[in-house]
Amino acid sequence: QVHLVESGGGSVQSGGSLILSCAASISTYTVSCMGWFRQAPGKEREGVALIDSAGRIKYSDSVKGRFSTSQDNSQKKLYLQMNSLKPEDTAMYYCAAAVYGLRGVDLPWMGCNFYYYGQGTQVTVSP
Repeated sequence: QVHLVESGGGSVQSGGSLILSCAASISTYTVSCMGWFRQAPGKEREGVALIDSAGRIKYSDSVKGRFSTSQDNSQKKLYLQMNSLKPEDTAMYYCAAAVYGLRGVDLPWMGCNFYYYGQGTQVTVSP
């Protein structure tokens, strides 16, 4: 099973920074990708960043240059450093995992078929 728990969300003014963390508990399956998604009210969930099994890091165009993701394999943690935050970054942010052998209901994003999602952490950016 895979269990993902996000932390670090909060409220910040435009131009500020936040760092999100994801603690991953993974057994049985082998992870192919770890990533971050977000969903704003009234909008569909969208991919933000991912790290694949080869260590390649990919970002959505909307956050490229402002966000960075990293992982600590020894502690099984994933991080999302968010800088130069904008009001349009306001959303619920989710940690996600793609595993070999399971196919999620959503279309693959950046080549990864995410199956597991955490409960999310809210990020609110005020003007």
